[in-house]
Amino acid sequence: MHYNYRTSGVCSQNISFDVEDGVVKNVKYVGGCNGNLQGIGRLVDGMKVEDVIAKLEGVKCGFRTTSCPDQLAKALKEATKN
Repeated sequence: MHYNYRTSGVCSQNISFDVEDGVVKNVKYVGGCNGNLQGIGRLVDGMKVEDVIAKLEGVKCGFRTTSCPDQLAKALKEATKN
């Protein structure tokens, strides 16, 4: 299933991704630090949703209480809560 998540508190504005059989695929960020976010998308591609959440949840960016990786963890939690 394809998801779009509007981020909050970070430089990126949106994250789109697919979840197929509990596996994360095709993560794309709009805005933010392009190279770093492409890297995150490639690193998590093929990982189980729960593993991505465990690794990225709680990551902070500078003085912010969240980050683009943390926003991906939030998006995955929201997408799979049902």
